Amino acid sequence: MVFLRTSEKAGSCFIRTDQLDGETDWKLKVAVSCTQRLPALGDLFSINAYVYAQKPQMDIHSFEGTFTREDSDPPIHESLSIENTLWASTIVASGTVIGVVIYTGKETRSVMNTSNPKNKVGLLDLELNRLTKALFLALVALSVVMVTLQGFVGPWYRNLFRFLLLFSYIIPISLRVNLDMGKAVYGWMMMKDENIPGTVVRTSTIPEELGRLVYLLTDKTGTLTQNEMIFKRLHLGTVSYGADTMDEIQSHVRDSYSQMQSQAGGSNAGSTPPRKAQSSAPKVRKSVSSRIHEAVKAIVLCHNVTPVYESRAGVTGETEFAEADQDFSDENRTYQASSPDEVALVQWTESVGLTLVSRDLTSMQLKTPSGQVLSFCILQLFPFTSESKRMGIIVRDESTAEITFYMKGADVAMSPIVQYNDWLEEECGNMAREGLRTLVVAKKALTEEQYQDFESRYTQAKLSMHDRALKVAAVVESLEREMELLCLTGVEDQLQADVRPTLEMLRNAGIKIWMLTGDKLETATCIAKSSHLVSRTQDIHIFRQVTSRGEAHLELNAFRRKHDCALVISGDSLEVCLKYYEHEFVELACQCPAVVCCRCSPTQKAHIVTLLQQHTGRRTCAIGDGGNDVSMIQAADCGIGIEGKEGKQASLAADFSIRQFRHIGRLLMVHGRNSYKRSAALGQFVMHRGLIISTMQAVFSSVFYFASVPLYQGFLMVGYATIYTMFPVFSLVLDQDVKPEMAMLYPELYKDLTKGRSLSFKTFLIWVFISIYQGGILMYGALVLFESEFVHVVAISFTALILTELLMVALTVRTWHWLMVVAEFLSLGCYVSSLAFLNEYFGIGRVSFGAFLDVAFITTVAFLWKVSAITVVSCLPLYVLKYLRRKLSPPSYCKLAS
Repeated sequence: MVFLRTSEKAGSCFIRTDQLDGETDWKLKVAVSCTQRLPALGDLFSINAYVYAQKPQMDIHSFEGTFTREDSDPPIHESLSIENTLWASTIVASGTVIGVVIYTGKETRSVMNTSNPKNKVGLLDLELNRLTKALFLALVALSVVMVTLQGFVGPWYRNLFRFLLLFSYIIPISLRVNLDMGKAVYGWMMMKDENIPGTVVRTSTIPEELGRLVYLLTDKTGTLTQNEMIFKRLHLGTVSYGADTMDEIQSHVRDSYSQMQSQAGGSNAGSTPPRKAQSSAPKVRKSVSSRIHEAVKAIVLCHNVTPVYESRAGVTGETEFAEADQDFSDENRTYQASSPDEVALVQWTESVGLTLVSRDLTSMQLKTPSGQVLSFCILQLFPFTSESKRMGIIVRDESTAEITFYMKGADVAMSPIVQYNDWLEEECGNMAREGLRTLVVAKKALTEEQYQDFESRYTQAKLSMHDRALKVAAVVESLEREMELLCLTGVEDQLQADVRPTLEMLRNAGIKIWMLTGDKLETATCIAKSSHLVSRTQDIHIFRQVTSRGEAHLELNAFRRKHDCALVISGDSLEVCLKYYEHEFVELACQCPAVVCCRCSPTQKAHIVTLLQQHTGRRTCAIGDGGNDVSMIQAADCGIGIEGKEGKQASLAADFSIRQFRHIGRLLMVHGRNSYKRSAALGQFVMHRGLIISTMQAVFSSVFYFASVPLYQGFLMVGYATIYTMFPVFSLVLDQDVKPEMAMLYPELYKDLTKGRSLSFKTFLIWVFISIYQGGILMYGALVLFESEFVHVVAISFTALILTELLMVALTVRTWHWLMVVAEFLSLGCYVSSLAFLNEYFGIGRVSFGAFLDVAFITTVAFLWKVSAITVVSCLPLYVLKYLRRKLSPPSYCKLAS
């Protein structure tokens, strides 16, 4: 909405946008001056005015419109820009506001930038679905074969359906139940892991995805960095001050202000003539002290920071209290600005003695080391934009009436503006290599006439409706010539704990890391280097700004010639490349060891994720911490949110929520690995369980002239899939092939997982052969060994089957857990005890296929040795094969474990 009026005296207020764009700082918004000047609130309804606004669009950083009041004479026209608007989903931090709403519902910027979340399905589930389809085809084929062998006698289609029902155990219905319970267990393990406290699993469907990631897309601010800035370096061309020499600056500042005071004390007029003399004389090199003073003064004046006082009395009357008593006490002052860099600079000037004590739309007050308050009048403010990469301010010193134009910005933007010098470029490079964010500060003194001329042109440009931005920029540029270079500042954005080792580990694990950030290109490159996302030895290819198809073509060709270098590209250039050369660009970018995309909008981040999924078919993971990362997190196969300073929006939208970036290492290497390996083993085992009993049914039917008669009665079949084998099979979710410490120490083990070899058609076919072999042995063994007591074939084969299943679980397990042993013996106990109970269930000795068992027979030695013999024949070869395979071609994790 357009901001018309506020209760704050200054005519401006702050809004907090942490839920919208993830920035923790407050944004200053300005009321339309025409309506702010009205004497009373009710007058808003009595004026005749209208607002002209541009059509709804996605760009969150721009707005153009005009406010016109018709009933005044002459009509008042005011230009509206982004700073005259208040946004949805934000909080007014000071005072109350009234505005006129322009965009609602689907037209708001935040809704236009969100994408609909999709339903995420894990790759493992898709693979298991494929295998289940294959099993279904096998089921149909087997039934047709049976009917064919019968010779299509009589009502053959009825027999076909009977066979379909008999063999229906091939389809693993219990697979979904087992897997979903398994996933719940993995989630519980992740939340209970002491090494990654505070982890929350918000989805129970995709824990296995964590074990198969190839691309990790991460946000920068707040994810890799802490979003806390610290002033580290001040460079004046000849001298450089670091953290250990700040006290020198402090003494210089104190001296220069005490000198000025003594001069002013001698005679008030005496302070101006020396300056005039200096400007006409040939330029004398200023003393270090005065240069430091100029630099510090420029830093403390050129910014968009507002000091806010928390009055102890409470919120009411906060501003009046502060202004009336001039209560500029240091304890309760906090700074608010649209960028944490600026706050760091102003806090630093406070530490060296020059303090910003108050600020509103038109004036600023500074406090000198001796406690004197200096006032400056703000004439114009040119805010920072991503195109200009610089900000400027024109102030008038109220004591001397001098007008000065201060500017600060990125070195690329500032170097053509300042006077010629030989050190700027080199020093910027040095600071960037240390991972500092650099800003160049410059100034220019203006005469009253120069300023008046500028102001009239500037106001005119601001009212134009067409190409307003260009016209305004042109006017401002007329001032930006031959400015005097004052200093270069370096601010450090501290990395989160253990970011470097974590990124190193992920790289060794074969994961390609892309950094998508809304930040400036220079800063993004700095952080990429300091976090070792790009290793020291690697070249960085900075993709030039391209606007047309031809430029994009040339630039892509230039990039293609480079090998093994990291790519840094800005959002606009990326948009152009994707428009014309999508396939080529993605192909080239995927070969890079690291990619940094800067100045990305939330929608672009999500777009990059979907591109990677479409072009590479690999699994992607997005990690972020702010509202601006939500689209990306929802688009990725697996989204991880960090609970940071920027609210909980990302962590609530994500599939997994963690507290710190470094936790991601353990989440992937240990939990991702285990979830995938365990689910693969569990899925295949459940399939094997169904196949083996179907094989036995097939053998049974073929021996008895293809009769479609069930081998086991209903209760046994139900018991088989649930009570007798459920616990041991499910205990596979406790299995682990390597210890967590090992998995963290050798991240290279993770590479094997991304190839998806734990569950593939190859492993599936191996299990099918095992099932057919075991089923055949069990049935034929039972028939061969029990020629005489054929009545008991069911009892024998079923007992052998249960034993075989329990032994197979033992064969599959890689690391024993005490619960597994309990499960094995529990199941065996259940079976043995149920023999007596089922005996009554069937009635003794009904000589039919349903005749189950005879207690007297079970206790004979013959029964025991025959059952043991069948079980040994069905399992021993597999044990031998497994042993040989471990000896001859052990998997990589065994080599490490030994």
